[in-house]
Amino acid sequence: MKKCPTLPHLILSFLFLSTFLFSPTDAADGKWELLLKNVGISAMHMQLLHNDRVVMFDRTNFGPSNLSLPNGVCRKNPNDTALKVDCTAHSAEYDVASNTVRPLFVFTDTWCSSGAVNPSGSLVQTGGSNEGEKRVRVFNPCATCDWKEIQNGLVNRRWYATDHILPDGRQIIIGGRGEFNYEFYPKSAGSMTALNLPFLQETSDGAAIENNLYPFVFLNVDGNLFIFANNRAILFDYVAGKVVKTYPTIPGGEPRSYPSTGSAVLLPLKSTKGQATEAEVLVCGGAPKGAFVKALKGTYMDALKSCARIKITDPNPAWVMEDMPLARIMGDMTLLPNGDVLIINGAGQGAAGWDIGRQPVLTPVVYKPENVVGSRFVQQNPSAIARMYHSTAVLLRDGRVLVGGSNPHNRYEFSNVLFPTELALEAFSPSYLDAQFASLRPSIISPGSQVRLGYGRSLAVRFSITGTIALNSVSVTMVSPSFTTHSFAMNHRLVVLASEKVKALKNSTFEVQVTTPASGNLAPAGYYLLHVVHQKIPSAGIWVKIR
Repeated sequence: MKKCPTLPHLILSFLFLSTFLFSPTDAADGKWELLLKNVGISAMHMQLLHNDRVVMFDRTNFGPSNLSLPNGVCRKNPNDTALKVDCTAHSAEYDVASNTVRPLFVFTDTWCSSGAVNPSGSLVQTGGSNEGEKRVRVFNPCATCDWKEIQNGLVNRRWYATDHILPDGRQIIIGGRGEFNYEFYPKSAGSMTALNLPFLQETSDGAAIENNLYPFVFLNVDGNLFIFANNRAILFDYVAGKVVKTYPTIPGGEPRSYPSTGSAVLLPLKSTKGQATEAEVLVCGGAPKGAFVKALKGTYMDALKSCARIKITDPNPAWVMEDMPLARIMGDMTLLPNGDVLIINGAGQGAAGWDIGRQPVLTPVVYKPENVVGSRFVQQNPSAIARMYHSTAVLLRDGRVLVGGSNPHNRYEFSNVLFPTELALEAFSPSYLDAQFASLRPSIISPGSQVRLGYGRSLAVRFSITGTIALNSVSVTMVSPSFTTHSFAMNHRLVVLASEKVKALKNSTFEVQVTTPASGNLAPAGYYLLHVVHQKIPSAGIWVKIR
């Protein structure tokens, strides 16, 4: 049995870490693993739930999928535009532990929809197209559960809209094609109304181009919503229904929203004693003005290489520009449990839409927000699979990133096309999972998974490390899993709980003391992945529920 490190060892580790400003993962590249060659559907939308299963779905009017519904069940929908009787599934549940897929039954069209996980842990999915545009669908995580649909659960059609969970547990659903308004779900008595948001109309480049669909929405630490569309943003008080701040346009003015699809994340929120006062947003990639129209005519412009970063809590905020190593449109941005950002999937030319993207970008990039400008991007090992329009990526509890989807066609097309419909499921393992870092990797001992946490409470997390610990390089992170579709990870946020005290116990066991988020403005109620991070190496997560 290993002995607990002695005090001289701990001091030596502290001095070593203080002297060098690089992380042990800087030189590594990540690894790819093919999980399943054929899951039967193309994963246009994905959400990890707290039972370690990922719900995925495409659209019902693609025609037949490659995954049959069980027990001879068929979907009989006279309003479907492809098949009135369809015995194949268009939604599936992926079990991470067993690496298996279970077909799910969804009745109405979920094409280009949105969603969020409510505080109880159920996926509440909103809108879609055709007969599904005003539907609400609920999926409760259990071994035999399936979709439940609520007809006319929404006031307006929500196609290419964005959802965000709010501190009070409701969802706000913002925008959609031709919808310059927002609404809430669930509805309170007499609240079957939608509220106007002129910003959405102001950011539209016209009905033929738009460039403001799937707006990037983030809950700020003050409780207001940061809403980005096209090339600019506002801070919106959804309670009073008013704009409280208008942010400057991104330098250059190039569009970043669908169909000039870039991506965005809320960078890690640093919490001390449960409080955070600063928040930053990073927007990367997209397509230049005119790219969508030209792509429709067969000319494919280069994607944008630039990222724009802004501190949204600043009194006088300004965008700071930096360039990615690779230009990218339709990329996905995923927060990793150590606070880095993975930029993955997408194309180097064209725009989002049916078969108008070119030059797949196979190489992911890790963005390190704590590094100085000029040293933040690290290229990773490439995938062998093109992930174009309708690709997705979500973080898993073990720190891998699940990657699926890609179908730039209005049917399933497997031959005689540039980029066939992709049914394979992959996992990307960031370099922190490499065996060479095993001795630095924490393993959480307590609390146990599924523990319930209160707001603003002291929390002791016990963990083990087989190697030598650096006491000043331990933190705890809480990550909200995302609903990901169309290059945007909705409701995705990471809160860094600053270490208040780390102490050695015995037998290579340690305890870190932190304070949970003080309110739902910092961490809306619900399920999170909690990780211990040591020298940028995260543990596997445990599920916690804060309320």
